[in-house]
Amino acid sequence: MGRGAAKSLSSLSLGPERKVKCYNGYFINGYVFHTEEYWHGRKTYNSGVCVKGSTSSELEVDYYGRLEEVVELQYHNEQNRVFLFKCYWYDTIDRGIRVDLHFDLVEINSKARLRNVNNVFVFAKQCQQVYYTYTPSFRKDQSRVDWLSIFKKKT
Repeated sequence: MGRGAAKSLSSLSLGPERKVKCYNGYFINGYVFHTEEYWHGRKTYNSGVCVKGSTSSELEVDYYGRLEEVVELQYHNEQNRVFLFKCYWYDTIDRGIRVDLHFDLVEINSKARLRNVNNVFVFAKQCQQVYYTYTPSFRKDQSRVDWLSIFKKKT
């Protein structure tokens, strides 16, 4: 291990500095993310996030949420910075997701929040950007009023 790597490892072992920085937006992975508060009152927004994951049963599950806060942790050295996204997570495991394989459409229930969330933070570099829109319907179908369609943005 070189001297520089040992110095970086040493600064990480001290833990992050007590002071953190918060932002309303961040550019990573080819996406520009902004917090939900930043987009409040606007017609469009880009606060939707998706993280690939798995469940305890080893099923592959995508987790969908909305970006609430961008947090920067610094580890006693300008090069050792970590960006985290604090998110509101939708329930995509039990009752909050529908998948239409015929149309390749994923919908989430906007009222179904993921319960028992131990960690609302994810590394920003894990996130993909998604957009949510209310599913269009020719009739006023009350059973669909809380459901959002998901569109994954390509970089």
